[in-house]
Amino acid sequence: MKTRYLYLLIFILAVSDLFIVNLVYLLTFNFLADGRAQLKGIYMDGLVVSNLVWLVSSFLCKLYTEKTVRRIDYIYSTTLRSFLLHFACFACYIAFFKERAISREFLLIMYGGILLSLFVSRFVGTLFENRLLRYFKASKPVAVLGMNKMGLRLAAFFEQKKNQYEFNGFLDDHEHLSISEDGRLLPLVCRQIEVAAKSGIQEVYVPLSPENMVNANMLLREGERQCVRMKFVPDLTGTLVTPFKLSYMEEFPVISMRHDPLEEIENRFKKRIFDIIFSLLVIVFVLSWLYPIIGIIIKLQSPGPILFKQKRDGRNNQTFYCYKFRSMKMNSESDSKQATKDDDRITAIGKFIRRTSLDELPQFFNVLLGDMSVVGPRPHILSMTKQYREIIDQYMVRHFLKSGITGWAQVNGLRGETKDPELMRKRVEHDVWYLENWSIMLDLRIVIQTVINMIRGEENAY
Repeated sequence: MKTRYLYLLIFILAVSDLFIVNLVYLLTFNFLADGRAQLKGIYMDGLVVSNLVWLVSSFLCKLYTEKTVRRIDYIYSTTLRSFLLHFACFACYIAFFKERAISREFLLIMYGGILLSLFVSRFVGTLFENRLLRYFKASKPVAVLGMNKMGLRLAAFFEQKKNQYEFNGFLDDHEHLSISEDGRLLPLVCRQIEVAAKSGIQEVYVPLSPENMVNANMLLREGERQCVRMKFVPDLTGTLVTPFKLSYMEEFPVISMRHDPLEEIENRFKKRIFDIIFSLLVIVFVLSWLYPIIGIIIKLQSPGPILFKQKRDGRNNQTFYCYKFRSMKMNSESDSKQATKDDDRITAIGKFIRRTSLDELPQFFNVLLGDMSVVGPRPHILSMTKQYREIIDQYMVRHFLKSGITGWAQVNGLRGETKDPELMRKRVEHDVWYLENWSIMLDLRIVIQTVINMIRGEENAY
């Protein structure tokens, strides 16, 4: 719920941040350069760029949004992301225009000063916000009609959001809400709404079970007659036992029973950008020299191609060719039989690259082509998908995502041979957890842990 207080708070935050960026920049310049004329032009151009970069960084990181300013942890984390993005972009500007060199000492002092000032301003701003809230009376008086489970949840929510809502209690203390009789509102309900209006309550929230939905229009008319806004909260807790999300497809309400962050196009775009950048870095700086070395050794140890390609099931259960360094002798069982410990099909170089996961590196080409992601559920051979989809609940949920080179299950030790269906069930549980809890930071955490595991070597990698 946006209020004039919220807009003012966002405006003050944006203006103060821009003031801090400019003030620290100018103070650092005057302190280090003594305002020398020959440097002024270079540094003033840098100031203009710094302002533009800050505006872009804060916009991309959504620093000045309702969600950010509502929570203190969000504002600090988003400020840090905006600061780091500003630093990266400004460093690229300096590197590109080498003739306009700005000293490292200047950058160190400036960015240290900006970071410190931004965080101090957040602390002071929190104190200032409390006074601002009281002055603008931003807390809206509300009440709840009906003390059922959903009503109690609403009350707990309002108590947590005291800077937005002034909770005035329940208008009806009965667990089972009785609203109408013979097609008319009960007189008691009408009196309760009237009392709420006389008490200065602006909004009344009514949790409505499916059987009470038909009474919404009557409640709405009675509330408007008393100049009280009626807000209806669908109470589906008795009908749907799984947590759900309600959204709208134009005029159609849609219930989603599973939280899936990567359904949002914005999140898929972020993940795809990460995949492209990361895979290009690996291909250019690692595979460019490692591919020929491993390729020659593979060729020397056994006849056959350097790369092994195999059909795997990916996103939306679409098949694709997955690439790996060939770690086995040429055989006819590769599409039906998993690798096992001490498998005599595995070559000497194959044992090494499988233990260190180097055999998976060609899959960065799959990532670049869009068939896979850096992080996601591991792709299985077609016969495994056909087998396990029949016996493991939620197995096919993992196919809502692109397959990954590494994943949440793998960094938690769930890799290698899976003879026992219970081991596969645990993998699926981890894959579904990843789907429901995805974030860029989680992807980075998994990538870092994967690198650590590669260096250590993994017991189940064979």
